[in-house]
Amino acid sequence: MRPAPVLAAVLGAALVAGCAGDPAPRGRDAVTAPSASTTTAGPATSPRPSDAPESAEEPSGPDSDSSRKRWRDRGPALDDWEIGARTLPLRPDGFGQVRRTPRELRVRVMPTITNLPPPRWKGYRADIRRITPWVRDRMGTSWERGCPVGLRRMRYLQVTFWGFDRRRHVGELIVHQDHARGIAQVFRRLYDARFPIEQMTLPTSVERDPTPSGDGNGTGAMACRATVGQTFWSAHALGQAIDINPFQNPYQRDDLVIPERASAYLDRGWHRPGMIQPGSVVVRAFRDIGWSWGGDWRTLKDYQHFSATGR
Repeated sequence: MRPAPVLAAVLGAALVAGCAGDPAPRGRDAVTAPSASTTTAGPATSPRPSDAPESAEEPSGPDSDSSRKRWRDRGPALDDWEIGARTLPLRPDGFGQVRRTPRELRVRVMPTITNLPPPRWKGYRADIRRITPWVRDRMGTSWERGCPVGLRRMRYLQVTFWGFDRRRHVGELIVHQDHARGIAQVFRRLYDARFPIEQMTLPTSVERDPTPSGDGNGTGAMACRATVGQTFWSAHALGQAIDINPFQNPYQRDDLVIPERASAYLDRGWHRPGMIQPGSVVVRAFRDIGWSWGGDWRTLKDYQHFSATGR
């Protein structure tokens, strides 16, 4: 698993898919930063690798017999796959060519990618605050003047979550100030259910124009971009949308699948860890704060995508 440049492919594919029913161009999937502050719990922490050996129970939700046995009997066998190492040729629309899911990723259980130290507290904690110079510097060009929502109306969140490695981690999101507390409540419910998330980091300048590799899996929110083929901004650009585990919950429209190597996860009847299913804790948690799910759409499916705008 490679750090910096490879994170471009990891997060780029993640945020590009869900918005207004159409994916955005690859060059515009940048995450922007927040601004005003309300602390829900605990101080923000400074970045460093997360390597604390704290284990968790099996994530909730249905699994196939084989994946359940793998998870319980031997623990999560973290896949040996180098994210971002295998780039894809481009389609005319700028996305990568869709490929069959590699054997190693058909039941994807990867180590957690994080930029923050492991939590030193017990249980769940969410921290909501304004954008600080430290956060803004890390964002680089992922937010620029001309984006539809200014930084003063955005919030920076740190939330505790469970990884596929059964360890607790601290993730980062940027959302609109009006939704920050609701999102903190959503991730509390996901934490309590031990729903596994692979990556929750802030995209930065390097993620703006990633070379498509089709294997990214970054959970993210704010992305300053327009809806593809349209003149209006996406719900992500407003800080009112979140994509969760995009690889396990891909976007599909006609022959386009994003991430491009995630086609095996279009089989929603084969339940594997990290998938979002109708009536699951993830869908219920977002529904209870008034957000809708792209998995309910009819003209296309965006299983990773939740939004306050319905698009």
